[in-house]
Amino acid sequence: MSSDKPNLKLILTGLLLGLLLASLDQTIMSTAMPTIIKDLGGLSLYSWVFSVYMLTSTTSMPIFGKLADLYGRKRIYLIGMSLFMIGSALCGLAGNMTELIVFRGIQGIGGGALMPIAMTIIGDVVTLEQRGKMQGLFGGVFALSSIIGPAIGGFIVEHASWNWIFYINLPFGIAAMLIMAAALKESKSSEKRTIDWLGAVTLSGSIISLLLALVLGGSGEGGGTVHYAWSSPQIIGLLAVSAALLAVFLWIESKVKEPILPLKLFKNRVIAVSYLTGFLMSAAMFGAITYIPLFVQGVIGVKPSMAGYILTPLMLSVFAAAMIGGRLLNKVPYRAIIVASMTIIGIGFALLAQMDVYTTSGTIILYMIIAGLGMGPLMPTINTAVQSEVGRQLRGVATSSVQFFRSIGGTIGVSVMGALMAGRMTEGLSGIGAKLPQLPAEQLQQLANPRVLLDPAALAAIPRDVLLELQQVFTSAVDQVFIAGFIIIVLGFIAGFFMGNARLTNQDGEGGGARKAPAPAPATAGAPETAAKPELV
Repeated sequence: MSSDKPNLKLILTGLLLGLLLASLDQTIMSTAMPTIIKDLGGLSLYSWVFSVYMLTSTTSMPIFGKLADLYGRKRIYLIGMSLFMIGSALCGLAGNMTELIVFRGIQGIGGGALMPIAMTIIGDVVTLEQRGKMQGLFGGVFALSSIIGPAIGGFIVEHASWNWIFYINLPFGIAAMLIMAAALKESKSSEKRTIDWLGAVTLSGSIISLLLALVLGGSGEGGGTVHYAWSSPQIIGLLAVSAALLAVFLWIESKVKEPILPLKLFKNRVIAVSYLTGFLMSAAMFGAITYIPLFVQGVIGVKPSMAGYILTPLMLSVFAAAMIGGRLLNKVPYRAIIVASMTIIGIGFALLAQMDVYTTSGTIILYMIIAGLGMGPLMPTINTAVQSEVGRQLRGVATSSVQFFRSIGGTIGVSVMGALMAGRMTEGLSGIGAKLPQLPAEQLQQLANPRVLLDPAALAAIPRDVLLELQQVFTSAVDQVFIAGFIIIVLGFIAGFFMGNARLTNQDGEGGGARKAPAPAPATAGAPETAAKPELV
């Protein structure tokens, strides 16, 4: 591998541009969707614009990761970027909500390749001691997108048409592709490789069935999507199909030569703990902070135009802590960072669980900053730990699996905590009905959806005493959500201790100057690092 620094910078520029593109797409969409709905109609399909992207991107992550190991990072990355841009162009041309949802699915398939393969390429082109710093930088891209995305989305829909939130992806995507095509060269292998298509089909079927059950199950509180009770035949059937396909997938993976998700990865303690802690962190984080913007708007009274920015301090603290965590990787074991991070997140969640109707937005911001300082170091730590345990031949699938388990964890967290939230709201509303028997049953049923707190017209129509009761019920429900998140974080804290004494070392020959581990390193799950590496030109 050449040490030509200008070309390394060129590769990093291309990767960061692609990641910024994919992450901005999600935050811009949130701001632009009301305008899109106004133009295209189809309010009942609102949430599927987001859900289908999540379904397809999560499903494609491990598959793209394996394909990158088989056929090269650059080729698969460029294919993923091409699919993302084709989906973007089609989304801009959509004439109705059904078309938009289908095209968002195509966009999501491509999006599933961008972050995992970008992280894999970083693992290939920089030294071991630099990986943590680069992972922290990549984490900053997502923090940045959450800050500027809503503003960009608002500007576009106000000064142009909503179609341009998709079209704007094209010039930046083309630039990222040209940079990567020119800067990254990979040695080609003449070895004939096989694709585990049956494994890919069964894994995809299992993931889609699980995610559909999580998306469709519950109280149906948002977006107009048809929901089913968790005990309904539809949800139980989807979960049963997911479990059956997962069992078939595991059997297939134990037999084939080139498994989509090699089971031997899970025999490596460092990798298994990294996957578990990433899963738990995402379940707690996405499940809990989903309700903060709703709380500050409906309970504290923050204006809707400002509520979308309430998470900005959290993202800034995540970004700062990610950069610090990346640098700490060269100095302390992975376990120390994971345990310390989980402790800080737990403190933040414990404080957030104390919120009441008198809590100020400044107090919430302080609590979120504390939680963010814990979240930030985890991602560079987990990614670097996994990459340092495998050789280049498995780095793609190992890295993509980190993102895969985080995505699954976030989806499960949102669904489980949403169900918990709905249960507490129902319980609390029954109490309101007992206190205020004069309240019409129809109005009480409308209040069961906490989204009513976002509607100024609906709030104005609610009597003051009823509104106060509703805010107290909602606050109690949100507190329970953060308590559940705290419990999940405690599990992550415990899991961190099973990491052992593993730390960033130069055991794979890339020699970044990091120190040797004090104890014998666990057996690696992949091929030695002497395999062919990409070159910078």
